[in-house]
Amino acid sequence: MNKQILDWKDIAESYYDKSVSLAILILLFAFIVSPKVEVKPYDRTIKIIDAIDIPPEIKERIKPPEETVKPVVEIVIVEDLDGEEDDDIEIIETIGVTSLDPYKEIQEKIFGSTDKFAIYEDEPFPIRNPAPEYSVFAKNAGIEGDVILQVEVFTDGSVGAIEILKSLMSGPGGLDEAAKKAVRTWEFSPAKSGGKPVACWVVFPVSFSLQ
Repeated sequence: MNKQILDWKDIAESYYDKSVSLAILILLFAFIVSPKVEVKPYDRTIKIIDAIDIPPEIKERIKPPEETVKPVVEIVIVEDLDGEEDDDIEIIETIGVTSLDPYKEIQEKIFGSTDKFAIYEDEPFPIRNPAPEYSVFAKNAGIEGDVILQVEVFTDGSVGAIEILKSLMSGPGGLDEAAKKAVRTWEFSPAKSGGKPVACWVVFPVSFSLQ
């Protein structure tokens, strides 16, 4: 059986014409598809400035700017030659005495921002607690009882947010709103941790009694 031997040059020559034709087709396609680029000539403008000498007779007609006269203020200094003190001069204090401590940290009061699980050693207690006012409807209806409140107390003893845990009479003119309105005016001795005041929440009842 005879084996046919092929030369690689013969195979390359058979693909030569095909590759050249394909390359020409690709170039034509790229030339047709590619956008046309127009090159505009650059317009260059040249400005020529001529220097003109002013004749002497015209220079003499041009008036120089007038000089402004500055006012002269006479300052008289009277020296105390006798060395006597001026006891008749009244000293006026325009700045009042302030009690602001520059080293005291100023806490921004944001209602409801205090952690409800704050740890403290001394509990807060009210030092000024006006009694709530009975509404006319609740008094005529003979309603009595307690409104349980959870109150936010800041480090300065002022009251922040107030939440109702147990309602007695809600709605406009109810005892719930009367309790919150009264506690809003209360002042507390704040809670303390390590001798320093801390903000916290405290739960207590506000009692309403007709007796």
